[in-house]
Amino acid sequence: MAVTEAGERMGGMLTITVLALTLFGLVMVLSASSVTSLYDNESPYSMFQRQIMWASIGGVAFFLASRVDYRWFRPLTVPFLLITIALLVAVLTPLGIRLNGSARWIGYGPAVVQPGEFAKLAAVLFSAELLSRRGKQMHRSDLTIRPVMFVVMLLSGLLLLQPKLGTPLVIAATALLVLFVAGGRLPHLALWTGGGVAAATFFAFSSGYRKERILSFLDPWADPLGSGLQTIQSQVGIASGGYLGVGLGAGRAKWGFLPYAHSDFIFAIIAEEIGLLGAGALIFGFLLLGYLGVRTAMKAPDRFGMLLAAGITSWLLVQAFLNIGMSIGMLPITGEPLPFVSAGGSSLVTTLAAAGILTNVARRAKA
Repeated sequence: MAVTEAGERMGGMLTITVLALTLFGLVMVLSASSVTSLYDNESPYSMFQRQIMWASIGGVAFFLASRVDYRWFRPLTVPFLLITIALLVAVLTPLGIRLNGSARWIGYGPAVVQPGEFAKLAAVLFSAELLSRRGKQMHRSDLTIRPVMFVVMLLSGLLLLQPKLGTPLVIAATALLVLFVAGGRLPHLALWTGGGVAAATFFAFSSGYRKERILSFLDPWADPLGSGLQTIQSQVGIASGGYLGVGLGAGRAKWGFLPYAHSDFIFAIIAEEIGLLGAGALIFGFLLLGYLGVRTAMKAPDRFGMLLAAGITSWLLVQAFLNIGMSIGMLPITGEPLPFVSAGGSSLVTTLAAAGILTNVARRAKA
């Protein structure tokens, strides 16, 4: 499938947007992680250096994914899904690495990955491939909606065993949006959405830890030094930044006041150090990415490309919405990283690879 002149322009804009978000993320990871890195490794640059390594790997993945014709990924969707499922099972065995009561990682030494991040891309690829083949059968939920939601439930079940609730929410929301774009019947989608909300509510309150997070979101001051600490300190950091921030590197929240300042709550550090102006610019970057993603889906040369673009765009925007909403206290804490920005190798590499596929579709856009 030939690259078009209009597609090259759109692909170029996507590349610049993704590059800007990634470089911005690297700067903020350096600032947000410096105190933790100094305390843990006697060097303020240790976590930043790892993030540079993952960004380099992700950059290669982005380049390759943006250049190889995206249709070549179709026969790889099921094998990639099966490998992801195998890795999700493996983390629950002695091969997995446990940290803070969770088993979400697998690997050795510096090569440690989080298969839950791969599950997001696997779900999008599988949904797009299946629904592109069955475009004329969208009226039959048994051939379209049910297979997609079965995969979502399988992945979500394995993730909940880790335990991890945020990633299943991202996967389920993305799958439902892809099904909507593909032409799924609204009554069927509404039924699955209602069931998903009920299931998420049940699992959220079935664990004391998750229940505390939900209740702390509703009233963080009920336990300001416990379950409400992160929400309160995140809001304090954001409020301290004002319009222009306290200065890059001069934030106080990262000095042990806000746990996971470099990953889950990096948006709070951004708002504190470069203020409403910097946080607003970041949000604009995600909105621009969303606009370009929607344009890519609308001008995709085939149904597979359209669904791929819609799925990847939905995933990145849903995840950004959850992370920022969590940081400002409008949503419960889900632990989902901010795409391209938060510290974390698996997340960065996977989102860059997905952005490369999105750029690939964009480069072949119809005029």
